Amino acid sequence: MITKVKIIGGGLAGCECAYQLAKNGFDVTIYEMKPKKFSPAHHRETLAEIVCSNSLKNESVTSSSGLLKAEMNVFGSLILDCANETRVPAGSALAVDRDKFSSLVDRRLRSFKNVKVICEEVTKIEPDDDEYLVIATGPLTSNSFCDEIKKITQSESLYFFDASAPIVTDESIDKNFAFFQDRYGEDLSGDYLNLPMNKTEYENFYNNLISAETVILKDFEKNVFEGCMPIEIMARRGKDALRFGPLKPVGLYNKKTNERPYAVVQLRRENVESKLYNLVGFQTNLTYKEQKRVFSLIPALKNADFVKYGAMHKNTYINSPKNLTNKFELITNKNIYFAGQITGVEGYIESTASGLMVALSIIAKEKNICYNLSNDTMLGALSNYISNEANAKNFQPMNSNYGIIAPLDIKIKDKEQNRLAIYNRSIAELKKLKEKFI
Repeated sequence: MITKVKIIGGGLAGCECAYQLAKNGFDVTIYEMKPKKFSPAHHRETLAEIVCSNSLKNESVTSSSGLLKAEMNVFGSLILDCANETRVPAGSALAVDRDKFSSLVDRRLRSFKNVKVICEEVTKIEPDDDEYLVIATGPLTSNSFCDEIKKITQSESLYFFDASAPIVTDESIDKNFAFFQDRYGEDLSGDYLNLPMNKTEYENFYNNLISAETVILKDFEKNVFEGCMPIEIMARRGKDALRFGPLKPVGLYNKKTNERPYAVVQLRRENVESKLYNLVGFQTNLTYKEQKRVFSLIPALKNADFVKYGAMHKNTYINSPKNLTNKFELITNKNIYFAGQITGVEGYIESTASGLMVALSIIAKEKNICYNLSNDTMLGALSNYISNEANAKNFQPMNSNYGIIAPLDIKIKDKEQNRLAIYNRSIAELKKLKEKFI
């Protein structure tokens, strides 16, 4: 038996994989280059650092992200456990305090006697017949390690650019121009802080936004992932694009002015103490100077203190349909696995789920457990999509969504009931699978 596993990368996927393997008795070594070396987007020394939004999306089991979370919880997800312990209010979404979350994951993993964390950069891929190798270097894989990945995949690494949103302090927000309310909820309550704009204010903001200076103007635009579209690019699609997107006023009413806003910027708590707020949907590639100037045109943010500006960074992923099985193992070397966003799954939870799937694959191989998750589950649908159902000629990252999951045998017209039935079907399949691993 092979009981040793080397995991390169201490992000969400690597940590989830390490946890699942460690609690099943494997000797796990995590190689993480921090704190000796940081990527352009990382600055915390702990494992499982979240660098973009602090939201892990909807928790409802009738949403695609909620279904995926429920499936992962069947196997006891470390990342979801830690997220729930460090959550901040965010309506129906699961959002976390980044510092507390990362620190908790770090402590939980290091508490295992069979988990070793080595803080150094790995620059070579050196397979060993006596151990499994899991590559979970994430979307910010270094250029030198990308070259190594190109060698074993016999192809060029693919990439797109991702964007993160700015964060402002609570005390610098002018509450005279803001109100708490969840969409369709009661005023002066709710988890989101809403910053309304009238038509004149919105048009002024819009005109400045679309003409503002960006760090990179054209080279990256063809590779921007639709799910993380920079707000200035979205705005260029039309004057009302933002009002039907992240600034939509639907379901919100400002009782302070007895008006329905023309446009609304929503802020989400960034930490438990509610001292920091994230501008929801404001991923951006504007220069820092322009972010300060343009976003301060929003009335409630006229004196805002930006503790973090939005930033663009390169996301790397391999052509998984050409290189991976639906168990996330490399076709040309079954002792090498890939996990995380580098496989082409997109999103925090999807990345974490792939780490869990890699661990299940390794455990199953060592215990001679035969299984093949179907598209009746979101875990199965994601792994099948990135391995054999996606178009290898134009492979793009994929979130969890109902477009890749198998429909029910019996049609149910009511949307919520339909998705609830999909949830029940999925959990039933996964509970049967879990029994094989016990």
